[in-house]
Amino acid sequence: MAAVNTKRVLIGALGGFVVWFLWSFLIGMTLLQSRYVAAQEVGLFLKESRYPFFVGYWIITLLIMSYFLSWLYASARATRGAGPGTALKIGLMVGFIGGFPSALAGASWSPYTRIIPLGQLAEMWVGAILATLVAGWLYRD
Repeated sequence: MAAVNTKRVLIGALGGFVVWFLWSFLIGMTLLQSRYVAAQEVGLFLKESRYPFFVGYWIITLLIMSYFLSWLYASARATRGAGPGTALKIGLMVGFIGGFPSALAGASWSPYTRIIPLGQLAEMWVGAILATLVAGWLYRD
């Protein structure tokens, strides 16, 4: 079994993070922002985060998740093969696990529009796929 190149995992994680952050920002600003404001105005969302540094926590979370995805891709290359197919499968699986359960619960039980959980699902699922594809593209043994 080939050793994982930890330096390239980190490079892949940084590249994946940048793409995921941009995707997250795009979804947040175009699809979710106005709906969050509307939900806040009727009392379905808090107007202020419980965590004053939420945006910073979110950025750190995306960075950590990008690192995990990069590491998973690098580890899977030995058994699943190198390339975008393996990266895509990992991104699909992890993004689904990370996004679908809470989106399903939100769409089922929350009184706000179902577009909010759908947007959050897209943010997680597509973000994980993009981050893993970028990490796989940057990774070298």
